Amino acid sequence: MKFLAILSSMPLESEMILAHLKNVHAIEIAGKTVYRGKLSGRDILFLNTGIGKVNAAHSATCLIENYPVKGIINIGVGGAYPEGGLKIGCIAIASKEIYGDEGVITSKGWESLKKIGIPLVSHGKKKYFNEFLLEKKLLKKGKDRIPPNPPLKKGGWGDFQIKSGPFITVSATTGTRKRAIELEKRFNAICENMEGAAIAQICTIYKIPMLEIRGISNIVGERDKRRWDMKLASENCQKVVLEVIRKGRRQNAECRMKKDSERKC
Repeated sequence: MKFLAILSSMPLESEMILAHLKNVHAIEIAGKTVYRGKLSGRDILFLNTGIGKVNAAHSATCLIENYPVKGIINIGVGGAYPEGGLKIGCIAIASKEIYGDEGVITSKGWESLKKIGIPLVSHGKKKYFNEFLLEKKLLKKGKDRIPPNPPLKKGGWGDFQIKSGPFITVSATTGTRKRAIELEKRFNAICENMEGAAIAQICTIYKIPMLEIRGISNIVGERDKRRWDMKLASENCQKVVLEVIRKGRRQNAECRMKKDSERKC
């Protein structure tokens, strides 16, 4: 038995997922509560990591070291960069994760970890500094399982856009429009968060595929929480995740039936 692990930083980002989880067993590992159960027939591990890179990396490592994990989905809310076209309530899917803070501050400004010359992860000749590409097959599957234009209906899908692109993980969230534009242009990014790159780094170390889906709670810039909608962002994100898992289970069953039929022929 191998598990699909779902990670979010805060309970608000995962209440719907936990409510849909069947046959739930709670286990304490390293001071964290891991929920083991089923979603649409899939074996699931679920965990709230806590905020920030260290909590996220620690949580991912705890799961991988204690269970046979076949893939990780990182979910939650995030801020959309001003020129990316996403609005509050929309969905962002990471094509890659980027550490936006790690590097060197020089007289000419910020430079990446390549300036130091020591990679965060090495696999053979492949060296990873600030950027981690997410697993392309899992990314494609995730995108293919989401309706292209989700209909607006009560209790169902919301009227939101879904877009894929680079994510930036930061230690200090951006609170000015100037800084938001600077990061957006530097990395051509669509979404900012505080955990994703750390989980992507752990997944790279263990060679485990990762998918990251976030609901947009705010537009990155001047910090004004009166304009945020954490609830809408969290709910839309979880609806998408539940649909991805449900469709994935159905598609896998169809593939098995097709293979069985071909063998009989």
